[in-house]
Amino acid sequence: MLVSALPASLDGLKLRAELAAALGDKSWQDMPARNAAIARIRSAIEAGRAAAKDKLKGSTGGLESARFLSGVMNAVLAAVYDSIAMEAGDAAQGISMTAIGGYGAGELAPRSDIDLLFLKPKRAGKAHEAFLEQLIYVLWDCGLDVGGGAVRTVDETLDVARDNIGERTSLLSLRHLAGNPGLSEMLRRKLREEALSKGAAFVEAKLEERDARISKAGASRYTVEPNVKESKGGLRDLQLLRWLAQFLYGADAFERWVSSGLMTVTDVEKYLRASDFFWTVRFHIHDIIDGKDDRLTFDIQPEIAARMGFDDAEAESAVERFMRRYFLTAMDVGSLTRLVCAKLESDHRKSRPRGLARFLPESDALGDPVDEAFKLVDGRIDFADPSEIENDPVLLMRLFWAASAMGADLHPDAFAVVGQNIRRVDDEFRSDPRAVRVFFSILLDSGAPQLVLRLMTEAGLLGKFLPEFGEIVARTQFNMYHRYTVDEHTLHLVGLLRDIENGDLQGDHPVASRIVHEIKNRRALHLAALLHDTGKGRGDQCVEGAEQARTACTRLGLPSAEVELVAWLVRTHLLMSDTAQRRDIGDPKTVIEFAREVGTLERLNLLTILTVIDIRAVGPGIWNGWKGQLLRDLYSATRSVLESDASSDAEAEVRTILKAQADESRAAFREKIGRVDEGFAERWTTDLDDAYWLSFSEADRLRHAAFVRAAKDRGDVVAATARIDKRRAATEVMVIAPDRERLFADIVGVLAELGANVVGAQVSTTASGDAFDVFYVQDSSGNPYGIERGRARDALAERVRRAASGSKTRAAKPAVARLTRRAAAFTVTPSVSVDSSAAETATLIEASGRDRPGLLADLSEAIADAGLALQSARIDGYGERATDVFYVLRDGKKLEDSADREAVRESLLDVLAQEEERVAKRARTRGLARARASAGR
Repeated sequence: MLVSALPASLDGLKLRAELAAALGDKSWQDMPARNAAIARIRSAIEAGRAAAKDKLKGSTGGLESARFLSGVMNAVLAAVYDSIAMEAGDAAQGISMTAIGGYGAGELAPRSDIDLLFLKPKRAGKAHEAFLEQLIYVLWDCGLDVGGGAVRTVDETLDVARDNIGERTSLLSLRHLAGNPGLSEMLRRKLREEALSKGAAFVEAKLEERDARISKAGASRYTVEPNVKESKGGLRDLQLLRWLAQFLYGADAFERWVSSGLMTVTDVEKYLRASDFFWTVRFHIHDIIDGKDDRLTFDIQPEIAARMGFDDAEAESAVERFMRRYFLTAMDVGSLTRLVCAKLESDHRKSRPRGLARFLPESDALGDPVDEAFKLVDGRIDFADPSEIENDPVLLMRLFWAASAMGADLHPDAFAVVGQNIRRVDDEFRSDPRAVRVFFSILLDSGAPQLVLRLMTEAGLLGKFLPEFGEIVARTQFNMYHRYTVDEHTLHLVGLLRDIENGDLQGDHPVASRIVHEIKNRRALHLAALLHDTGKGRGDQCVEGAEQARTACTRLGLPSAEVELVAWLVRTHLLMSDTAQRRDIGDPKTVIEFAREVGTLERLNLLTILTVIDIRAVGPGIWNGWKGQLLRDLYSATRSVLESDASSDAEAEVRTILKAQADESRAAFREKIGRVDEGFAERWTTDLDDAYWLSFSEADRLRHAAFVRAAKDRGDVVAATARIDKRRAATEVMVIAPDRERLFADIVGVLAELGANVVGAQVSTTASGDAFDVFYVQDSSGNPYGIERGRARDALAERVRRAASGSKTRAAKPAVARLTRRAAAFTVTPSVSVDSSAAETATLIEASGRDRPGLLADLSEAIADAGLALQSARIDGYGERATDVFYVLRDGKKLEDSADREAVRESLLDVLAQEEERVAKRARTRGLARARASAGR
């Protein structure tokens, strides 16, 4: 941007006059004068930033602001350079100050680095070095990060550029700012000469560098806390397109892009809209955090949504609408990147892709087109005659089937043709049996369905063909649990289903990998996987999703029984995970109710597979061995019931089955332990109720018995031990002690104090009056506590033993966790339910609220204060929210009195509400109230 385009108050001429007035007859060496001059410079920069910010208009204005601020910085740097050069005299001769990188391209964010390169003559002397040192120090003192302020000769710069792809890229935007223009022009000319001689190598290296950046930032462009600069589909990708155009064509004027055939006018408009949107977002990020971090984190998303004019809608909050716009824009950038890469391939500037073939067996590699309606162009599939689409719109669907069958990526021209003809995907198209058959061939037979369906999504076809899926494209959920947009999560899930079918995940999911070949309704499972989250944003996601699935499957022509099966899977797709993670599987009523809902072994198998892939597709680190074991236990217990002769409503028969299973476990235990200690075997099997014998495997029971027998042999009244349980991905803590009030609360208080997060607990009270408690604990990273530190596990066991013995009745509360802006962005509404009918022998309490260290300990204290004894507990977390389930008794009985249940509910609500009020108060004091209000559901 030209300096003359700036307002008079920000013009470089005015700043030059102000610097002259500040220095007077003094020099830059005089500290008072120097400080006065620097104050003028700082004032000019801040005025420029404020003026640039004023150019933001709702969701636009970012690109103009970035260019304006670059112009401000041009004027400031030139004025400072000339002021110091005038004083330096001959020492400044032959020096050139140039802008490079993003700043060189004429775009600048408020807190970005100022990428500068100082060129010096070959025989620069000490006077030159002194001048440059003074100049750079002044810029630093002005608060500018000048990106290291590299000082080189032209030849040194060329040598660095040959060896460093990043340096070579930044030099593509070389722009003269002040000093000797001859050096700048010489470097620009020589860089151009080398570019022409090594074009293909640079292009390949630059794209490899991009792949490495994407891998570091997160391969998916749909992660819900993206980096607006570095993430896939962000500003860096837009800059990459510009750099490649500069490198190949010698200019970045859009006229050259269009005349060369690299882009159409429509593509250029898409580029400019995306650039403007991302720059607007980036300006707001820098302003809110008063720094140069470019991560679009949860804590600032609501504030930016409000600033950019997004309001709440019926189905989406303002922040979710804003983030949806972000991801749709990232999709546009992806299509532009694909287009440019295809152009480079056709010009032989880049090697051809293997396309989808790299995900398929070698025998499926590229060959002749599988359909005469298509052709291969530079390794990518295209329409042979796009005009035929008018006569047969189903060609749009067949294009993606052909790409899948051949393992080929789509040519950008084909993408453009799909977009131009997307209006042809109407109700007649959606119900056309030929289109439906092709769609099912893609979904069920493709070697890489996730990738093909993603291509269809980005081309706009999948969302048009299945409007129910189209409603969730780029949709986000404003919470810390889900890591991807809803559509990307769904496509991950479809990919995982194919991996399980191929046997690629047997180690992680042995049950799902076995039963996937037993199911009879494979098509229903795949449709349920694709449609399971289509109810998001419509109220009760399971109920609404079932209706969406029913509508979609009916339109696709499925038999009514299959339609209802898909709808049932979508409606209940959270049931198994909720039951396994929030209910005591050893309680007969839990298994009875779950088995009654499932009804058949086929539906159990289908739901198990869907549950596994749904949890795993949420994001990295969500799936773990603990969840896997809970699901396997629930599956095993339910399968036993369903394979019996009991009818689904014969509760007495089901209880008889579960009682028989518990007695069978006792008998097996007596047989093995009785050979060693018949008396202990008899006492132990009599002491523990059925819930214990139904909750643990034989290996668990034998290990528990060995621990208890050893303690009794030593004469220990209280004992505790801790060991790694690889199967559950947690550390197992076992405690035997005389039962007493507050025993559980004291133990979990110590665990909280030591930073051991309880993920599960089974509390058993023996007939002889002992408590035998088993806890499963992890560290803050989700690994078994003390996984590589045996001493830490030993110390944990000793502290637990002391707490159980009563020598320390109250553990010190963990320090109050520091409230981060990220955590304060969420409003977590506490809820507590107390139900005496949900479990066979205990009252069930479910408490849900903001997760924090020590929450379980505080809830346990409140339960103990209410005079309740704990029978078992289930602990789970969903991002910022924790959900803890307790099975409790008072004097050995359920809480039958409604007033008692309400009193317990109120006391636990108070525990949860106190934390939420603390967070709300801190949020208000830190200026986050507006953000929280905008994000409220």
